[in-house]
Amino acid sequence: MKITIFVALSFLSLAVNAQYKQQLRGTVMDVVLQKSLPGATVSIPALNFSTVTDEDGLFRFKDLPIGSYRITVTYAGFKEATLENIGVNSGKETVLNISLEPLIKMEKEVVVKANSKRNKPLNEMSAVSARAFTVEETQKYAAAVNDPLRMAAAFPGVLAGDDGNNSIIIRGNSPTGLLFKMEGMDIPNPNHFSNAGNSGGGISILSAQLLSNSDFVTAAFAAEYGNALSGVFDLKLRNGNNEKKEYTLQAGLLGLDAGIEGPFSKKYKGSYLIDYRYSTLQLLHKLGVLPADGAVTNFQDLSYNIYLPTNKLGTFTLFGFTGLSGENRNAEKDSAKWEEKSDRYTYRFAANTSMSGVTHTVLVGNKINLKTSAGYSYTKNAYDEDYTEDNYTSSKSYTDNYIVRKWLFNSTLNYKLSNRLQLRAGVIGNFIDFNYYQLSREHDGEPLEERINTQGNTATQQVFAQWQYKPSNDFTINAGLHYLHLSLNNNSSVEPRISAKWNINGRNSLAIGYGLHSQLQIWGVYFARQQNTDGSYNSPNKDLGFTKAHHYVLSFTHRVNKNLLLKTEVYYQQLFDVPVSTKDSSTFSTINIFDGYVLDQLVNKGSGKNYGIEVSVERYLQNHFYFTLSNSIYQSKYTALDGVERNTKFNGNFIITMIGGKDFVSENKKKTFGVNIKTIYAGGLRTTPIDLAASQAKGYTVFDEYNAYSLQNPNYFRTDLRLSMKWNKRHFTSTLSLDIQNVSNRLNVYNQYYNEDDNKIATNYQTGLIPVLNYKVEF
Repeated sequence: MKITIFVALSFLSLAVNAQYKQQLRGTVMDVVLQKSLPGATVSIPALNFSTVTDEDGLFRFKDLPIGSYRITVTYAGFKEATLENIGVNSGKETVLNISLEPLIKMEKEVVVKANSKRNKPLNEMSAVSARAFTVEETQKYAAAVNDPLRMAAAFPGVLAGDDGNNSIIIRGNSPTGLLFKMEGMDIPNPNHFSNAGNSGGGISILSAQLLSNSDFVTAAFAAEYGNALSGVFDLKLRNGNNEKKEYTLQAGLLGLDAGIEGPFSKKYKGSYLIDYRYSTLQLLHKLGVLPADGAVTNFQDLSYNIYLPTNKLGTFTLFGFTGLSGENRNAEKDSAKWEEKSDRYTYRFAANTSMSGVTHTVLVGNKINLKTSAGYSYTKNAYDEDYTEDNYTSSKSYTDNYIVRKWLFNSTLNYKLSNRLQLRAGVIGNFIDFNYYQLSREHDGEPLEERINTQGNTATQQVFAQWQYKPSNDFTINAGLHYLHLSLNNNSSVEPRISAKWNINGRNSLAIGYGLHSQLQIWGVYFARQQNTDGSYNSPNKDLGFTKAHHYVLSFTHRVNKNLLLKTEVYYQQLFDVPVSTKDSSTFSTINIFDGYVLDQLVNKGSGKNYGIEVSVERYLQNHFYFTLSNSIYQSKYTALDGVERNTKFNGNFIITMIGGKDFVSENKKKTFGVNIKTIYAGGLRTTPIDLAASQAKGYTVFDEYNAYSLQNPNYFRTDLRLSMKWNKRHFTSTLSLDIQNVSNRLNVYNQYYNEDDNKIATNYQTGLIPVLNYKVEF
């Protein structure tokens, strides 16, 4: 009996203390050509493990104990690379793609190390105002909830435009100036509940399951980026596991999510990765949990990436995403329940977006990498509104329907002339088919009229070339040109770009950058129409030129110690050819547009400027702890046709952001409790005074336009908190998380308006406390 008890207890002890293990593998490649490097040495110093990549550049470590590791990679003729805090969990294999930078010359008895930190931009031609971000950051940062835009609001100089969505203001620029790219292709706004002309929305369509490490750029972009003024998200996708099937299941406030990845066969290196999400809010409505008379919100999305390598014809990928979102509300047919005028409205809102693409990458000889892509995108933004009369009949009060279809093509060539010199050149072509309609009133009480009603097609063409020259391992020069042309009115722009970076020593580096950038107007602006005296219509804005800006950036970085970095950037952005109202008494400028279409007649005679300094202190993740403290002081000004310089809507003057987090890991590495926090304190956005007397006389909001943006909202303050618990079990990993946006429930001011029901000025506030609970299982 004693022996039996002893044996049972022994087995129980083994089960409790068993160390779960998982495989870590990956590929080592040349950063320029993305060509595999056979014979590279990959090491895990903490375990004294080492291996060599095979003829395809592949390496693997089987049965690694779960935990977090530092990995080093060395290869003759290349800089040593170091990857920090690579997590190994029991649920899924860890698969890495590691790129090495070539050495300019071999140093005797000296090992040259590349920057090992994860925020170094993946695009080696981005020298200033650029950083990489990881999928882990979108999951770890408080209230980021797997959303790149919400995560970016923690970076220096970036501020959320509205707590209710993920639009971001970068260095005082309008959110409309942001460009999204995926696998090198321009993509439409990848967000649910997006408004026409905006770059944000309520919830990201993109699945964190598909994203790989990507770049975020905020000024002086490399020559390959065009048609953007404020920033660029250059998104990369990861390939699915090509050796075994793996699954991810999630359930939470934002929806039910299921992901699957795996190989097509054991003998083929190709893979698939698919993720689908269905709105929990819609499910709750269908189950009767949400009231039928309230606004019904729903969304769903599908994302995929299919990897198809060949032996001799290069590599093909198929990727894409589709997001369907909408909100409907029916007015009560009971006047006793009407507390204000807005209760009388029935509306139907839809925002649908899809993108599909195919890429082909091939090595031509030993020095050329050629990547060619083609794709198709579709966006639809529609809003229909009816007003309920006293007798409960309905009358149309507003309708819009904006549909854009794009056929896309681009091709990029990377030519590695030598370890010192490389050339990157490419072409980007977009064929656009559009159908725009808007039936609206300029003010309440005025008749409905068709203010936009057009359909047709046009095209844009972009060409770029840039080269990188490295006189030494510590000095890099990038220079190039970008060309943008719009077929609609034959406007074009030639834009020089140049940057340089000097690694002064192991602790200090200095970088400088300049770029001329331009951006098309929001599509609907071109097709606003006015009625002629003979009853016909014309489009006064069809010949508008691009908005342009000179970007100047000076950056200095000081490494205080191995894990602490101090960075300072000074920037100046000079905007010109900005569309403004043709009336010399008007203060209107497109610089202040947040979203939507402008229907006034415009002319490219406005200007603006953004300038400031950003200082950040960042402690990289070490011993399960990280933090970043950043301070941005800036000015954002504009001048309309009246010649008066004013604050822009987005001139908050300062942004102070603190993010940090700590993981508490159990001794056996099976449990991890995480606490992450983000706090933002910033100057309020600008607003225009309301003329109360004029508003009362006319029955709608009338602004004092001469004093445009002379008032400032109260300072903005918000703290977000994330609590998480991760369990590693045998063959699966589960994570329970709670993100609390605006944990103090502070109601930050959004704007003011004239409330005709109360006959006074009222205030709209931003979103209060929002808890987002989520449970994820990976196996």
